[in-house]
Amino acid sequence: MVDHLANTEINSQRIAAVENCFGASGQPLAVPGRVLLGEGILTKECRKKPKPRIFFLFNDILVYGSIVISKRKYNSQHIIPLEDVTLETLPDTLQMKNRWMIKTSKKSFVVSAASLTERKEWISHLEECIRHLLTKTGRQPSTEHAAPWIPDKATDICMRCTQTKFSTLTRRHHCRKCGFVVCADCSRQRFLMPRLSPKPLRVCNLCYRQLLAEKKKEAEADRRQPEPIGSAIPAYEPSSGDDSDKSDDDKAEQWPADTEFYTSEVSWSSFHS
Repeated sequence: MVDHLANTEINSQRIAAVENCFGASGQPLAVPGRVLLGEGILTKECRKKPKPRIFFLFNDILVYGSIVISKRKYNSQHIIPLEDVTLETLPDTLQMKNRWMIKTSKKSFVVSAASLTERKEWISHLEECIRHLLTKTGRQPSTEHAAPWIPDKATDICMRCTQTKFSTLTRRHHCRKCGFVVCADCSRQRFLMPRLSPKPLRVCNLCYRQLLAEKKKEAEADRRQPEPIGSAIPAYEPSSGDDSDKSDDDKAEQWPADTEFYTSEVSWSSFHS
C-alpha cells in the first residue's frame, strides 16, 4: 500500500503541507518513494520539563518539532532515519503515563501518549516501518544507542559524587555518555565521540576513564591487525535545529500540573488506514 501511495498527488500535498509548517528553518521532506503515514502530538520528556511535540511518521523517517501554532507553524525540526531506531516500552510514573523510549545512535528520548491505545498504535506503526526498511536494506537492527538524558528535576544532588547540591548558582550538567545529571567538578573532561558530534563533548569523570580505556584497547587492537578496506557510510543530516529548552520561549512559564496536552483532534492520525 505504501508503494502504491508514493507517487500520488494527495501524498505530495500532505508532505508539502508539513514542509510549509516548518518553513525555511526545516529541511525538504519530499523525496521519491517517501510516504507520509500519519501524525500526532506526543509529550516529550525534555531536560527541564515535559513538553508537547508534533510528530510525523513517514515510511523511512520520523520527524518532530516544537509547536508554535497548531496545524500552521512548527520549528526546531528533527529528522530521525527509522533504520536507526529501536523502541522500548517503559513503565508509568506518577507524572507520565503510556511512555516509551525512542532510541537512536545519536539521541535517545522518552515520549508519552494520551492513552494506552494510542501508544500501541504509534509503536505498531513504527515497528512495521522499521521492519520493512531493515528487510529492504538487509541491515540488522541497531544495537548501539545514545543514553537518554535524565531530567534536571530527577535529582537535587550530583549523581556521581552525591555531595554537590544543585542551586541557582550551582548548575546542573549532563554527561553525554551516560546521561547522568552531574556537577561541574565531576564533568570537567571532554571526549570526542564522532557518533554523537564532531566536537568533543562533556562527559563525567567515570565515563571519561571508561572511554579512555576503550580507546586504548582499540588502539592496541589496530596495531595487531591491518585496517580493513571499506567504504564510508553516508550520514543523514539529523535535524535543522537543537531540541534544547532554549528553543521554546519558556521564560518563567511553568506548565500547570493538570495541563492537558491532548484533545480528540491531536491524537494519532493515520492518513492511509
